[in-house]
Amino acid sequence: MRIYRMTATFGKLEGQTLTLEPGLNVITAPNEWGKSTWCAFLLAMLYGLDTRAKSTKTSLADKERYRPWSGSPMEGRIDLNWEGRDITIERGTKGRIPLGEFFAYETASGLPVGELTADNCGKILLGVERSVFCRAGFIRGADLPVTQDEAMRRRLNDLVTTGDESGRGDRLAESLKELKNRCRYNRSGLLPQAQAHRAELQGKLAELELLQTQCAELKQKLTELQTRRDRLDNHRQALAYAQAQTSARHLAQAREECDRLEEDLRTREAACQDLPPLEDARQRLWELRGFLEQWDAMEMEQQLIPDAPDEPRLPPPYVGMPLEEARKMAAEDRQNYAAAANVRLSVLLLIMGTLGLGAMGLLAALRAYVPAVIAGSASVVSLVWGVLERRAGKKLRKVLRQKYGTDEPARWEEPLDVYESELARCQEHMKTYRESSADLEVRMVMLNKRRGELCGDAEPETLLTYWEHVQSSWEACLTARREAHRGRSHLEALTQLARPVEAPRQEDHLTESEEQTQALLEQCREEQQRLQNRLGQCQGRMDSLGRREELENQLALEEDRIQALEKTYRALTVAQETLDQARAELQRRYAPKITRRAGDFLARMTDGRYHSLTMGQDFSLRAAAGEEGILRDIQWRSDGTVDQLYLAMRLAVAEVLTPGAPLILDDALARFDDRRLKAAMELLKDLAKDRQIVCFTCQSREKGAG
Repeated sequence: MRIYRMTATFGKLEGQTLTLEPGLNVITAPNEWGKSTWCAFLLAMLYGLDTRAKSTKTSLADKERYRPWSGSPMEGRIDLNWEGRDITIERGTKGRIPLGEFFAYETASGLPVGELTADNCGKILLGVERSVFCRAGFIRGADLPVTQDEAMRRRLNDLVTTGDESGRGDRLAESLKELKNRCRYNRSGLLPQAQAHRAELQGKLAELELLQTQCAELKQKLTELQTRRDRLDNHRQALAYAQAQTSARHLAQAREECDRLEEDLRTREAACQDLPPLEDARQRLWELRGFLEQWDAMEMEQQLIPDAPDEPRLPPPYVGMPLEEARKMAAEDRQNYAAAANVRLSVLLLIMGTLGLGAMGLLAALRAYVPAVIAGSASVVSLVWGVLERRAGKKLRKVLRQKYGTDEPARWEEPLDVYESELARCQEHMKTYRESSADLEVRMVMLNKRRGELCGDAEPETLLTYWEHVQSSWEACLTARREAHRGRSHLEALTQLARPVEAPRQEDHLTESEEQTQALLEQCREEQQRLQNRLGQCQGRMDSLGRREELENQLALEEDRIQALEKTYRALTVAQETLDQARAELQRRYAPKITRRAGDFLARMTDGRYHSLTMGQDFSLRAAAGEEGILRDIQWRSDGTVDQLYLAMRLAVAEVLTPGAPLILDDALARFDDRRLKAAMELLKDLAKDRQIVCFTCQSREKGAG
């Protein structure tokens, strides 16, 4: 296949066109020009875009990463030559699906190419699956190492070991594997299914036997429950019959009691026939009781009224004297006592008598005898008078002290003051006593008048007894009337409740009460219902399982089928082991052929320095330089040498797997030195004679080396 041109609206590419020539195309452009975008565009146009991929935190899905920056729909076109035919491939956005629309037609005539579809386009044009092309003919500098892929391994195996790329050996192996899987694969094979069916039939038979046992047990329990329920029903009938007998006795007693109450009512009514009405009795009793309460209160008041107060008397020396006269006598005695107590006159007379005696003696000395006699006489008179005056005052005071009992005149009138205050209180008490007595007498007169109106000549107590008898007779009659009404109502209620009840059918030995019997019957009904449900479920399950004879026949057929399948599986296992042994022998051949071709390429790129190269089944490489005697892993080589090793291997794989497909290199020679870069470009030129090669690079060395 040869590509003429590519036109893309893809990522940063907006309607841009890339034209390619036959042979080697070296496209030099700076970073971020779009080289990797053109590579991704070519893959998307050939194999489609995975729209189910989701973006993660570390990477973007291609549908997001290469969404056109301009916002235009994603679309593209490739003009190419395939098997001598010029074909145009177009993909465009369909609805919300990028590159979901596909067209393939002949460029000149526009006729559709029917064998190319959106799903098989890349595989038909390049001859390999997408994963094989990415590992063989699509070489990026970032992923030069060849990683293992089942599709590439299978294609290499068929091509190198048998020379036949049709895959008949793999198809045979797949057929054997498919037949074995049909016989036994997890739970979906025929043998596991048959074994599962056998286990199912065995389980059904075991379950059927268990269900039959359970049904027998359930029926036995139902029979026992029915017997228990019959005994409880009979006991309930016996309780109802006993209760009916008790109700009949109560009804007879109620009828007797009603007759007795009716008779008592007639007796009470006859006794009240000639008595005054009950309301009159109640009115008279109320009046009499009120009157007697007032009478008793009046008598109590009479008993509580104190006696008339006694008038106070004057104490000695005032006994029998009016108060004013007593006060006047006390005043005069107080003045006399004060005068008797005055000693100044007697002292003055004694002094004058003494002085007169002195004067008489002086005059006698002067021989004035007449004046002396006169002075002496006057002096004697003064002295006698002074002595008499003093004695009279003492006698008067003694008499007054004995009369009043104290020599303090100020206290002589105190008894009069006490008498006066007691007299005032007595007069006040007397006034109150007279007023209370007068009021009591007035009310007593009114109460006697009221007694005459109520009782006439009869005693109040006698009338009270009579009216109480009337009231009690009427109240007893009313009580008898209420009791008779109650007795009739009770009799009517018992009569309505009385129902004839049949005797129990059999002898009853149970002792439970009616409530307990009802609860036990309810439990029996619930248990019967539960057992009936379980029995129905068991019988329904037995019906769904089928008859035992049919299940046993099916189990016998399934045993025969399992034996046949196991025999077939053993035969397929032997065939598969034989085929695997044959293929293992052939697979030992393909590694030398690939590694020999890769070794030739490596020797050209390294000027013969590396002469030995091996590749493991996982595509791991080991190489030896000219001076080395042993092979070493690539970890012992420089980065540039590792790139050259893997480029040689990728070129060899591409030559084998994709001989007619373009070879795409994207910065695959970045770490080559100038000498080995020139050798690699010469190798690519030779290879480009038979296929189209596109080499994208960000350096100008590749073009100069070419």
